[in-house]
Amino acid sequence: MAVDNEILEEENFAQMFADSEKKQESSSHKVEGEIVEIQEDKALVGVGEKLEGMLPLEEITDENGELIFNKGDKITVLVTGYYNERPKISYRKVIEQEKTLAFIEANKDDFEELVIEGKVTKKNKGGYVVETDGVAFFMPKSLAAFKDTDQVVGRTIKAKVIKIDAEETSIVVSRRKLFNEERKKKKEIIDALIEDNKIVEGTIKKITSYGMFVDVGGVDGLVHYNEISYKGPVNPSKLYKEGETVTVKAISYDKDKRHLSLSIKAVQSDPWEEVESELDEGDTISVTVSNIEPYGAFVDLGNDIEGFLHISEITWNKNIKDPNDYLTVDEEIDVEVIEINSNTHKLRVSLKKLLPKPFDEFKKTYKEGDIVKGSITSLTDFGAFVRIGSVEGLLHNQDVDWDKSSKCKDIFKKGDEVEVKIAKINLEEEKISLNRKFLLESPTEAFAATHNVNDVVKGKVRDIKDFGVFVTIDNGVDALIRDEDLSPLSKEELNNGDEIEAAIANIDVRRDRIRLSVKKLERIKDQAILAEFNDTESHSLGDLIKDQIK
Repeated sequence: MAVDNEILEEENFAQMFADSEKKQESSSHKVEGEIVEIQEDKALVGVGEKLEGMLPLEEITDENGELIFNKGDKITVLVTGYYNERPKISYRKVIEQEKTLAFIEANKDDFEELVIEGKVTKKNKGGYVVETDGVAFFMPKSLAAFKDTDQVVGRTIKAKVIKIDAEETSIVVSRRKLFNEERKKKKEIIDALIEDNKIVEGTIKKITSYGMFVDVGGVDGLVHYNEISYKGPVNPSKLYKEGETVTVKAISYDKDKRHLSLSIKAVQSDPWEEVESELDEGDTISVTVSNIEPYGAFVDLGNDIEGFLHISEITWNKNIKDPNDYLTVDEEIDVEVIEINSNTHKLRVSLKKLLPKPFDEFKKTYKEGDIVKGSITSLTDFGAFVRIGSVEGLLHNQDVDWDKSSKCKDIFKKGDEVEVKIAKINLEEEKISLNRKFLLESPTEAFAATHNVNDVVKGKVRDIKDFGVFVTIDNGVDALIRDEDLSPLSKEELNNGDEIEAAIANIDVRRDRIRLSVKKLERIKDQAILAEFNDTESHSLGDLIKDQIK
């Protein structure tokens, strides 16, 4: 049986341990005694020569707390020494010694590959005592491979048996030797995996949120969630269970961190090669909805490839809020391929491109000038969007009412029904402009019903512009007096709120415009005076002729 240098170097420590034990137990010997008294925490055992030793009750108590010996029972104990002339005895050491001897007898000729797992129960100058199944092992400090601290006692460890001495009833173990051999074995396994580009089977030991730890021949490697599927990052707990066997390939090893990286997808053929050779943008394919997110949905092509269906590509409805309103997981749908990115392995698809385009349907049904009813879908600072069928049109604030200060958000609320006129259909930009005020009687129409050109009206100056003056007349109707129609008034002398009298120069109902003229009013007044004067002259001359005839 070969003995390596490490064993020879540690024989002195083993001898130190044995000598220490012998020194403490110089009179150690087995005797058959009798339990003479059971006290609260100990039993008194007669060991001959009228001597009684104290035996802790815990040594003769089973796992249920029941005594296995009683008063008067015979019991074999080990006398390990004396204290104040009273024997120090132990029943447990008898059992340990018997088990240790049995272990030595069973393994003395073949222990080179023997690894034990036990608990560190004692510490002394030379090392540590490790116990398992009642067998005691000695581990020198130099072979412990951990810091010499009191926290070591109580730890469960693994160590390799490096020496068995039947005469001394001692077994020496080394934790360091086990570590070195395991490290060497792992290195050999890792080198073979990396250099030979091997594909092997491993056992899943632990699943985490970022991947899985897989045991390949005694070495743990990490399969990152990016290396599980060509679909991209996946949740491993949804696909695998701990203890399951998987086929993996080693892809890298970080010597500094001692991290082995494994891959499941590297074992499989790259489905992207099939995608790039068989599919083109514009193709229609059948897919299964695999996952729905607030921003869209992922669809499965059935060959470990996923495509992305953005929320904007689900429906022509621009107000879509939740993809769940349109799709369900495991639903089969037809989509159009809109992007294949070979560099990033990204596939984008569209559902709405296979659906009838609402604007095309709208063009077939409606035309400019049609009067329709719709519902308010949203309100903004500049107007309101109105749904007509399956499309939306814009009702601008300036087209909602004849009152220029009116705003849609002050008149309507979301969901209100409104009657509008289709003012314009922009075919290129696919936009629809709506108008409501044209369906209402304008202030100019109401004014025209009771006024005519040349009528004299009064109004107050509302605004003074470079080209003229706006005045407010009956019922809040606005009218314009151009600069050339202000004479004999001077614009520089006018202020907002000043009252002006003028004649109606023009009423344009279609364009909702009224023009006034002070100049025209002056002409009308002059003509009236002249007419009155002419009328007066005519009467005087007639009277004169009449008088002359008489």
